[in-house]
Amino acid sequence: MTEVTRGPARATAPEEPPDGGESALTNLTVVPARHPWRWAATAVVLVLAAMAVHALVTNPAWDWPTVGAYLFAPSILRAVALTLQLTVLGIVVGFVLGTVLAVMRLSPNPLLRSVSWTYIWVFRSVPLILQLLFWYNLALLYRSISFGIPFGPAFFEIGTMDLITPVTAAVLGLALHQAAYAAEVVRSGFLGVDQGQLEAAAALGIPRWRRFRRIQLPQAMRTIVPTAANELIGLVKGTSVVYIMALSELFYQVQVIYTRTGRVIPMLLVAAAWYLALTTALSIGQFYVERYYAKGALRVLPPTPIQRLRTAVRRAR
Repeated sequence: MTEVTRGPARATAPEEPPDGGESALTNLTVVPARHPWRWAATAVVLVLAAMAVHALVTNPAWDWPTVGAYLFAPSILRAVALTLQLTVLGIVVGFVLGTVLAVMRLSPNPLLRSVSWTYIWVFRSVPLILQLLFWYNLALLYRSISFGIPFGPAFFEIGTMDLITPVTAAVLGLALHQAAYAAEVVRSGFLGVDQGQLEAAAALGIPRWRRFRRIQLPQAMRTIVPTAANELIGLVKGTSVVYIMALSELFYQVQVIYTRTGRVIPMLLVAAAWYLALTTALSIGQFYVERYYAKGALRVLPPTPIQRLRTAVRRAR
């Protein structure tokens, strides 16, 4: 028998790179994407913004000292307080009544649906200024308002002028007008919830109130909140319409001052600054309410302004 003895295995030498060359990957040149039109648009916007700021600062017709003198004047602060009062009452009464109208509109009862639809049709069709004037002049139709049994004897009566004051007329006009829009906002939120989820929850034996509170309402609020916030911001500015009733809200008070002093532009700037401050505060509140109801829909909640500021500071460091 012949024994075959194998020698040690010969190691294979790695393949030598070509003469004078490095790896092909290291020879690649990374060229960042260029966006010339984006930079051009940015430059144009910066120039326009600088021109606007320069015009605001250098034009003496803006009369910034007068703006500063009247911005926190006692009469202006009282007018802002009345504007907030009208807004809060209008939005609370409007959305409570609007929710009732939305439930009536979704009811299987044809009478309730018809009454709700008619209310929404009428109050969305008539301009707000006409509704305010109607409530303000209600005493021309009814000298007194009686309370008692319907179509029966009255227990007592109150003069319409005593019951419907200018502030009450303003709140009624704003709230009833707002209820028509709030009803559609709430109804759209309820209709946006998948009915299959409610049917599945009912099949599992979950009580009706719990289905509404834990399943339907949180999802409906994601649709309701943005539109409701727009209505609220619109109502803040819409309170200026009550100037026709000689109520001393913000816009009316500004008119009184610039009629007396002749400082039209500065006083309009005062009103604009206060409206801007009020709507900004409401927009911040809208952000946090939307963030709260987004918990079940988003894996990661959007960062708050404070969180964004902290992140920017850490990156700067």
